[in-house]
Amino acid sequence: MAELKDILYKVHITSTSGDMNVEVKGICFDSRKAKPGFLFIAIKGTQSDGHAFIDQAIGLGAVGVIAESLPSNISDKTTYVAVKNSATALGIIASNFYGNPSSKLKLVGVTGTNGKTTVVTLLFNLFSSLDYRCGMLSTVVNRIVDKDFQATHTTPDPIQINELLVKMVEENCTYCFLEVSSHAVAQGRIEGLKFVGAIFTNITHDHLDYHRTFESYIRAKKGFFDGLSSDAFALVNIDDKRGMVMLQNTKAQKQTYGLKKMADFKAKIITNSIEGLEMEIGSRNVWFKLIGDFNAYNLLSVYGASCLLGEDSETVLMKLSALTGAPGRFELVLPGSKFTAIVDYAHTPDALKNVLETIEHFRTGQEQVISVIGCGGDRDRTKRPLMAAVACKYSNKIIFTSDNPRSEDPMEIIKQMQTGIGATDAKKTLVMVNREEAIKTACMLAKEKDIILVAGKGHENYQEIKGVKHPFDDKEVLARMLKMFAN
Repeated sequence: MAELKDILYKVHITSTSGDMNVEVKGICFDSRKAKPGFLFIAIKGTQSDGHAFIDQAIGLGAVGVIAESLPSNISDKTTYVAVKNSATALGIIASNFYGNPSSKLKLVGVTGTNGKTTVVTLLFNLFSSLDYRCGMLSTVVNRIVDKDFQATHTTPDPIQINELLVKMVEENCTYCFLEVSSHAVAQGRIEGLKFVGAIFTNITHDHLDYHRTFESYIRAKKGFFDGLSSDAFALVNIDDKRGMVMLQNTKAQKQTYGLKKMADFKAKIITNSIEGLEMEIGSRNVWFKLIGDFNAYNLLSVYGASCLLGEDSETVLMKLSALTGAPGRFELVLPGSKFTAIVDYAHTPDALKNVLETIEHFRTGQEQVISVIGCGGDRDRTKRPLMAAVACKYSNKIIFTSDNPRSEDPMEIIKQMQTGIGATDAKKTLVMVNREEAIKTACMLAKEKDIILVAGKGHENYQEIKGVKHPFDDKEVLARMLKMFAN
């Protein structure tokens, strides 16, 4: 509980009406969650406008309303506060209401199109192995020390973030590692949070359904770095052509990492095989369990961030060498099977290209690569033909299938993917809308030592169809099919 005037600290207020000393028992931006004594923040969302539900929130007991425009029928029993941006205000208010928990631990954010989950997972596991109590907010799971909480978004909403950070503080966590999505920046979900560091992995084609243009997508990522304080660090991938763009306006300590260009944290790949990576970092050669060039960047970013956080470089490399990656990220299924079978979360053209190029690097020339891919419904449609083109370039056979079609017709999604391939490539493709049948067919087509890639869902254990999440796990289905066709 707090007085309204106290939790409005740093909020850009344009006007007020009512008692600013009113006691606030809770906050919400979903009018259905309003209760007596709550403060309701009206947000203009992509699906609906919270301003239309102000009366509903008041009817359920809200004592205060935050809005960009106040209703004409103002009640003298309710306090109204007009603000420049409700979404931004929500983040600041949530932090204030929960006692600014991000300032009571060390919060490190990771942003980029690909690699966020792997980097956050590696950081959590590394610092846990260094005997710190840690928290993690990621696409896969929200974790506080050894307790897991379901993750519904890459970056939770501001109320959820602060509630989880409070739990981390109560559990005496020193660190929290947070995935920062472009949506989270654009929607003000990280407003009010204090970061000690930020990491940029890369930026490629994605989320244009939301951001509309690639430039807008870049600005959203850059907004995270623009908001950092002077006592934080900003660590960027200098080999990505937008890496230095992220640093242009930041007040933070500017740091770089890379494999190709001169950087503050530089590494060289010595060996890159299906067993792992050998890298030269500083004066040491270190073997890592993770696979592929893209993971070399992920590992290097974690190493750099750890050094910037004051850890001993030798100890960090030793601990990192023992770690595995995040679930569903270039994950081998039943190693030692008749086929090499891989599940990966790749759902952007660049991520798929990285995975397939890594597979190409391991091939001896005789094996077939059989890829099972789809594209999510109600998401960026412009990447669908690009995904298909990438799959065809690097695969001997491709099966187009369903991947969380949501409200869309999966066959229509596949047709849009097919516009990205020519007649020659079309000959090596199959269409199988049922994802389980697609995976089964890939195993039936495979000969000994062939490589099967099932891409797009990774760690997910569901298929979302017409608003319903049906149980489905690529790893479980693929393992079952591998056993079926073992002989």
